[in-house]
Amino acid sequence: MTQVTERGTRLPGAPRAGARRRSPAAAACVVGGAVAAGLGLGFLAVLVIVLWISSPYPDSGPGGALHLAAGLWLLAHGTELLRYETLSGVPAPVGVTPLLLVALPVLLLRRAARLGGASDEEDEEVLPATAVFSAVLCGYLAVGALATVYAAGGPMPADPISAAWHVPLVAVPAAAGGVWGAKGRPLGPLPNWLPGGLRRGFVRPRYALALRAGAGGALVLLGGGALLVGASLAWHGAQVQASFLSLTGVWSGRFAVLLLAIALIPNAMVWGAAYALGPGFALGGEVTATPLGFAGAPALPRFPLLEALPAAGPGTPLTWAAAGVPVVAGLAVGWFAVRRAREVSYGETALTAALGALVCGLVTAGLAAASAGPLGSRRLAEFGPVWWATGAAAFGWTLALAVPVAVGVHAWRYRPAEGPVAVDADTPVDDGWHDSGVREIRWEAMRRASGALVPEMVAEPVAPPVVAAPVAAAAVAAAAAPAGRARRAVTVVSGLDLGTVAPPLVPPLAPPSAPPVPPVVGVRVLARRKPPA
Repeated sequence: MTQVTERGTRLPGAPRAGARRRSPAAAACVVGGAVAAGLGLGFLAVLVIVLWISSPYPDSGPGGALHLAAGLWLLAHGTELLRYETLSGVPAPVGVTPLLLVALPVLLLRRAARLGGASDEEDEEVLPATAVFSAVLCGYLAVGALATVYAAGGPMPADPISAAWHVPLVAVPAAAGGVWGAKGRPLGPLPNWLPGGLRRGFVRPRYALALRAGAGGALVLLGGGALLVGASLAWHGAQVQASFLSLTGVWSGRFAVLLLAIALIPNAMVWGAAYALGPGFALGGEVTATPLGFAGAPALPRFPLLEALPAAGPGTPLTWAAAGVPVVAGLAVGWFAVRRAREVSYGETALTAALGALVCGLVTAGLAAASAGPLGSRRLAEFGPVWWATGAAAFGWTLALAVPVAVGVHAWRYRPAEGPVAVDADTPVDDGWHDSGVREIRWEAMRRASGALVPEMVAEPVAPPVVAAPVAAAAVAAAAAPAGRARRAVTVVSGLDLGTVAPPLVPPLAPPSAPPVPPVVGVRVLARRKPPA
């Protein structure tokens, strides 16, 4: 102790309660976002390199293939690419985004945000949701900016202005969904900076039902669009096969065409839904395909999915039948908009159905905008469904059908319950189920199946009948008859039970010479009228 005091060595003090070891969690989130972007770029780069190696006539070296992979990664976010190698020499924009390709960056970024917001160890630092969101998004957008600069030296560079808002438009919802999933998907109160009336309104259950109903209607529309596309492909099978075989003669080229067709299947589903709703989709050169038909000769490239378009000319009853898709969608919105509570009024149900129709229209408009885009600068500048017309048609169809269906389902589901049926007192009640022994048989079967869990059915004890003392009918009649009056004949009926009340006991008054009368359970005296003279 003296040495410690003389040397001035400090003793280790107890750690403070609020202090903790900080880990570089924010830096890890930034790296996670950058890795998510790099994995997407790497997947497309490997795919393009494999196709370039297997191609018998490569147009450029491996550098061009890598530049093309960067351009495809930006195209998966909705960024427009510019194609300079055209016959007219004017750069042609390529803005049709394969919707299946969008799933790649969304899933990777969502996974990175979910891993950044979760913690495996107890002493590990847990960042707030806003910090995780900002860090992951920062790393992802940094790689996106580098990819935009790198793709500028390739055969199909990306438009910088388009990339500046398309990449964040995809990255922000994906990162927010990942952080929300990491925090347990909480449905807490809205931020305080929103108006109080708006925060109280969104708490009501009608909005959750409206979201569910609108999502259900949009899924029905997409399913109907997929059904229409599949039926059209089967109907034009010969043309689709000829187009697929005529594009290229090598297996690598056909594999690339097949991959592109698969990636465009969600776009075709949205186009089929727009076709069934009525507005249809544009094919360039002011030509629009609708169920009522389309005129003109659109300048379309040869592609298997485009060969499934209906024949040019006026519509037929077969094309008019596509209107059944929005009808089913409207019925679905009305069915899902009914709240399972009897106290809900008809006005509340109708309002929920109308909000569900609005959600369905907004979702359909967003999908139509994402599936369309330009494929050229002149006749192919408009290619795909018009988003505002498609959304308005979806809202109109579902609103016209969902509101009456929801009100009708609500009235039928919560109709007044029928009261008990009046039973006449003189009408005998058929209780043969209890008297026929069926109940005892079923109980015995249940007891055998369950072992000793079900006890045996014990018969209810029956009260013994009350037996009256032997009574001499003649003596009773003699004693009851007043003096001076003629005796009347009586009839004794045995076997009648007049209830549980026993008659008063009368001592036996029978003379010794009278024969004994058998005992009876209750008697009923019936007067016998004298026959007419």
